[in-house]
Amino acid sequence: MNTFIEQLVTKKSEILSLLLEHIQLTIIAVLIAVIIGVPLGILITKNKKLANAVIGFANLTQAIPSLAILGFLIPVIGIGSAPAITMVVLYSMLPIIKNTYTGITNINPDMLEAAKGLGMTSGQTLKLIKIPLAMPVMMAGIRMAAVTAVGLMTIAAFVGAGGLGYLVFSGIQTVDNNLILFGAIPAAVLALVIDWITGKIEEATMPNGIKKSDGTMKVRRTSSNKNRKRNIVIASILAIAVVGGVIVSSISNNSNKITIGSKNFTEQIILGNMLQQLIEDKTDIDVQTKLNLGGTQVAFNALKSGGIDMYVEYTGTGYVNILNITEPNSNTDEVYNVMKDRFKADFGIDVLNPMGFNNTYAMAVSKETADKYNLKTVSDLAKVSGELIAGPTIEFANREDGLLGLNKAYNMNFKTVNPVDGGLRYTALNSNETQVIDAFTTDGLIEQFKLTVLEDDKSFFPPYHAVPIVKEETLEKFPELRDVLGELDGKLTDEKMRKLNYEVDVNKRDAKVVANEFLKSEGLVE
Repeated sequence: MNTFIEQLVTKKSEILSLLLEHIQLTIIAVLIAVIIGVPLGILITKNKKLANAVIGFANLTQAIPSLAILGFLIPVIGIGSAPAITMVVLYSMLPIIKNTYTGITNINPDMLEAAKGLGMTSGQTLKLIKIPLAMPVMMAGIRMAAVTAVGLMTIAAFVGAGGLGYLVFSGIQTVDNNLILFGAIPAAVLALVIDWITGKIEEATMPNGIKKSDGTMKVRRTSSNKNRKRNIVIASILAIAVVGGVIVSSISNNSNKITIGSKNFTEQIILGNMLQQLIEDKTDIDVQTKLNLGGTQVAFNALKSGGIDMYVEYTGTGYVNILNITEPNSNTDEVYNVMKDRFKADFGIDVLNPMGFNNTYAMAVSKETADKYNLKTVSDLAKVSGELIAGPTIEFANREDGLLGLNKAYNMNFKTVNPVDGGLRYTALNSNETQVIDAFTTDGLIEQFKLTVLEDDKSFFPPYHAVPIVKEETLEKFPELRDVLGELDGKLTDEKMRKLNYEVDVNKRDAKVVANEFLKSEGLVE
């Protein structure tokens, strides 16, 4: 409990900041969904075939996994808030459209006929009869969409949009339940608050004489047009303020700005913070960060599309996973030079000098498993692989320089392969749900879980030296960056990086603080 409180006090400002981001993103997404969904729901009431097509499409969208939608959106609109908001809007459309359509089409036809007999136009009927009577059902859809949007928006961190999901993902990566709770509890509270607020807005927008109560309609005994209009105005002002804040922040673009990204594991986040702090200390460039993005393809696509200006990549990953070179190559210089030349020619990306450490892949097992099967090398593992369950990261399971190529090189065939995300693979191994995982040689969690790292006796894994990669146009605009980032050349050994990861993963220290302490110890910042 003491650790939880201490960590909460340390993280309180970050939690508040991420909560405000989460609120902003959620409100914007729901407002856009309402602005699109309600008119569309009204429109399709006039055409049964169109209604079936629109509602069918909305149903289909719900069936697509949210991460898949983000994967489709990143190459088109980049990373950040845009794909996250778009994804939540798409998921929010079904309850809003369907409830709007259902509310209006279920109105008693006799009432509509009476309105027509009174000489009302179709516009007057819609405004004075249809929308007021359908409002309870419409608001139920909006409330459902709003509450669901809070949970969905936690995935925004996957594409660098921030929000409470950043804490959840960080907690999963570092096997830190406190961080997961710091993100999950505010999100749950926020969902309840938004449900309460939308309930109040529902009451405020309800016409005089009508009130929703336990799913029934009854006469409202006490109502005030003045109070109702006042509540609507307050809700509108709050919504406009949120959207206005986003517009102002987006148009106030600082031309003297760069954005640093990172992948979604501890080491990357530490390195991203190092780059940020070093640049801020040595230059007057405004540095923003989008750390804890998804895996390699998310980060690299963000760099290509201009969503970020730089991040730290690994030579083996660039050589095999990005350039799709399948021939094995353990020559450090060749791998680096091919990556450097091809990145510049193919993508307009500069590969800077190595930072010093080689964070290559390794296969790891628990001490108990190593003792039971007498495992020392990957070849030893291959002999008993049919009896073991592998739990690699999702990315490793689908890479040629990962499990796909490893199985061929060592003729391995695991009993089952259950890919999981990031830090969850350590949790699964620790509970013996899996017996083999992929690890990075600089992982701090290897020491925490007392794992046995198996020797890659066939030298399958290529070298994975960490190198900053930067868009050419960014270096042209800020040529001083080359020398500034060059101060990290060769400064990080495997041992140093492992200790930094250990401080964050095991000692639960803030990555920013750990990065800053390293830079100061090397005399790189004051």
